[in-house]
Amino acid sequence: MDFHVLGPLEALVDGQRLDIGGNRQQIVLASLILEAGSVISIDRLMKAVYGENLPSSARVQVQICVSALRRLFGTHGHPKMIATRNQGYVLVPAGTTIDVQRYERLILEARAAGNVGRKEEATTRYREALSLWRGLALEGLDSEPLRMVADRLTERRLTVNEDCIEFELDLGRHREVIAELGGLVADHPLRERLRGQLMLALYRSGRQAEALDAYRAARAALIDELGLEPSEWLQRLERSILTADSALSVPEVVVAAVPPVVLPQEPAEILPPPLIIETLETVEPEPAAEAAPPPRNDPAVPSMLPTDIADFTGRSKQIDAIQVQLAMAADDPGQLAVPIIVVAGKPGIGKTVLGVHVSHRLAPRYPDGQLFADLHGRASSRVSPMQILERFLRTLGIPGTSIPDGLEERAEMYRGLLSNRRMLVVLDNVGSESQVLPLLPGNPATAVLVTTRSRLGALPGAVHVDIDVLDPQQCVELLSRIAGPDRFLAEPDATTMLIDLCGRLPLALRIAGARLSARPHWTVDQLVERLENESRRLDELNHGAMGIRVSISITYDNISDPARRLFRLLAVLDCTSFSVWVCAALLDEPLPDAHDLLDQLVEAQLVELVGTEHGPHRQYRFHDLIRVFARERLAAEEPLGERNAALHRVFGGLLFLAEEAHRRLYGQSNRQLHSPAPRWEFPPRSTDRMLVEPLAWFERERQLISSSVRQAAKVGAIEFCWDLAVTAVTLFDSRVYLNDWRETHEVALGAVRQAGDRLGQAVVLYSLGSLNIVEKRFTDARHRLEDAAQLFHVVGEDHGEALASRNLAYLERINGNLAEAARRYEQILPVLRRVGDLAASAYVLHSMAQVELERENAEGAKAMLVEALELSRRVGSRRIEAQALYHLGDAHLQAGEADRAVNVFDEALSVVRDLGDPIGEAYARLGLGMAYTRGGDWDKADAALASAQQIATDNGELLVDARAEFSKGELALVGGKPHAAVTHLQRALDKFREINAPVLEERVLTMLSGAYSAMSRSVSRS
Repeated sequence: MDFHVLGPLEALVDGQRLDIGGNRQQIVLASLILEAGSVISIDRLMKAVYGENLPSSARVQVQICVSALRRLFGTHGHPKMIATRNQGYVLVPAGTTIDVQRYERLILEARAAGNVGRKEEATTRYREALSLWRGLALEGLDSEPLRMVADRLTERRLTVNEDCIEFELDLGRHREVIAELGGLVADHPLRERLRGQLMLALYRSGRQAEALDAYRAARAALIDELGLEPSEWLQRLERSILTADSALSVPEVVVAAVPPVVLPQEPAEILPPPLIIETLETVEPEPAAEAAPPPRNDPAVPSMLPTDIADFTGRSKQIDAIQVQLAMAADDPGQLAVPIIVVAGKPGIGKTVLGVHVSHRLAPRYPDGQLFADLHGRASSRVSPMQILERFLRTLGIPGTSIPDGLEERAEMYRGLLSNRRMLVVLDNVGSESQVLPLLPGNPATAVLVTTRSRLGALPGAVHVDIDVLDPQQCVELLSRIAGPDRFLAEPDATTMLIDLCGRLPLALRIAGARLSARPHWTVDQLVERLENESRRLDELNHGAMGIRVSISITYDNISDPARRLFRLLAVLDCTSFSVWVCAALLDEPLPDAHDLLDQLVEAQLVELVGTEHGPHRQYRFHDLIRVFARERLAAEEPLGERNAALHRVFGGLLFLAEEAHRRLYGQSNRQLHSPAPRWEFPPRSTDRMLVEPLAWFERERQLISSSVRQAAKVGAIEFCWDLAVTAVTLFDSRVYLNDWRETHEVALGAVRQAGDRLGQAVVLYSLGSLNIVEKRFTDARHRLEDAAQLFHVVGEDHGEALASRNLAYLERINGNLAEAARRYEQILPVLRRVGDLAASAYVLHSMAQVELERENAEGAKAMLVEALELSRRVGSRRIEAQALYHLGDAHLQAGEADRAVNVFDEALSVVRDLGDPIGEAYARLGLGMAYTRGGDWDKADAALASAQQIATDNGELLVDARAEFSKGELALVGGKPHAAVTHLQRALDKFREINAPVLEERVLTMLSGAYSAMSRSVSRS
């Protein structure tokens, strides 16, 4: 994800700009970006949004902004982007590119280059930094703290512009900068340094008269605006121009450690202000570094780098990282160790291409030569350090007869030859640390760049630079450079499909581009059609000496047999990501053994890491083309019976963990309806580690659960299919994933009907009926629940029949049939107690209490709710506890006990926040709003109701939305605002009618009548 603040605020994913939201959300995001990686307190965010005059709802509004940003980033694959810390939030910088950070790095690079006299390089870096600006920093954001930061950035930008022009003047580019300087002077007429630079540029361009006119204009502006004469140094510059002082000529050789001043040679006291680059944190001026030594005059100055690739594309972030690291090492007088950069990535990702390209860019920094060797790390033709040392020693001028026989002796001679040289050593395609260690020089002036498919974690002090697939725009650029842009411009949709089928892997894109270049009569769509057949995709991605299958095979053939088997079996899953426990189930092996084998695959770059979590919570995935290769090997090497058995073990492991997660959330006595499908169980300690946060586990495995429901239906594992679907409702209900709930259950219902599984049909219909209640589709809910109850009765499942009847009782209550609702509840309560479902019993008790509240029997409701609360706490069901607390708050409100209601709703809010339940939070805040209204605390009531309605709207919770609107009407009415009350109540009436809630409609109509009466009285008085 990319964030831009050097201009209007932008957030981009894969080059696509996100809709961040309104001004408040933009201010919150900008504040977090500017201090990425650091915690920002809620108080600071409140002041950034509202200034010093904070409304009572400021904290809630900031929390709503953060919640909205998290949802936005979560829908684009970055759910952990904003983390909560003690009393604040932090933007996690991993996986992000922030333009202001790159801007700062480029400025530091420019300084470092300028300090050693590399003015061309310094100018290039300054221009790269300035090109990142897209307008005024954070333009359009109304926030005083952000405006102060933006002003500092703008001031720094001007200083950087001046520093850059200073170097360009030294390089003789005076004519090229005149136009730019004219614009800058017009915008900033009181900056004497810009005035002086313009005068010098005009003078060196042979325009002496105009240079003197520029001085007169500067003098007039300073006197008019400030009442001051120009500074002494600007006056001396004018005299030097008048006398055509030879000191104003372009310097022939520049070796100064700091940029020279644009002045004739005069005493130090008349120099302009020093050029100090101010970062977000003040940077002390660095001591001058020594200029790079000239090349040695002996014949052994090798240049072994392969030719750079003409169509190199992208990788600017990685190139920047490598150059910055090596520049820092070169400028650090305390650097004693050899700087080592390790570029790592999967097969076909472009490690060698990047290594060669960046080496050519670095070559001028290493005037004593560049050594290069391909070590064929994971191929059978792996090259030993002995062979590489022989080549290097010969290249460095040692005759063959003088080269020692032993590895240690060769390494010592090699280190001795490099001891007083400034060289770059490039080791390509390294397989292990043992290949690298003998090839490391002892001189820190020499740098080592390594490319590898492994992490090489045992190389001391190495800086690791990981490379991943290209972004879509870079993919188009690479294809266009290889095959020409015309076809890709003419077929944008086919081009997008081609990029997806190549998995944005550079090698695959090169092959595709080469095939199109060699076949000018082909369209892009023709190649896409060939690649769409997965069984032939790797055959098609082959051209000349380039081939994806060959590239992956080299790695596959060099891992252990057990690791190869795991690699194959992972391809049996339809899901793209997986956890380490999946590997244990596939192999039918203990978790530690499976984890070791998975680590081998990660080390070999055949499997990649997903996200930032660690331990048992870490997720993994295949790259798309590596997955295709794995499926080829699965079909060729793994018997069908082994494949099916492995898949069923994964289903069994997933179902075991899902049941355990549900029990930990709802308590041991909350019984679900399950199938007899066999479970693949994990040891208690491993289970505890995986399920330390049950809902978080469900969230991580969400994709696997949905995928497994579909795959189980496809392979005929019917009991796994419906059981996984209904057990996952724990997640779908809590996090309001209604589409997942519906889609998995529709798949499961089709499967159980086709198989004639009546118990499965009953359970799925019951769950779909529950979904319809959540969606407020009460008619559909009734039909499905009645069908479920009948099927449960036929198969003799009393527990299931009681659960279906419980939900039917809820529908009766919603429709105002209180007597029928009470009858059903009283009928099923003994059944639930008999089967030991204490959690469902607690739920029925608080539902019975709601009936009593409808009958205005607050004391009777309280007694039932106290029993329900005690039961829910006994079984450890915090969700039912929250529901009981909410209705107990309702009972206190009905009894006129507003203060007690506030305390109970606060307790409910604490529980649902712990659970991460947004719908529960909406209900709790709604209750608080009603309680504050009845207690006369109208400001708190307004904030609580606004928050409840916002959360309800964000999560599609229509009932809370409507009830919050109703409560806003009540608040306006008691606050003496009948016109506003009518508006809110009319909206509430429309919403209750939309969800078919006649009892609540009646209440609204009663209050609406009172509001109209109050409005009439108000009009009469006026």
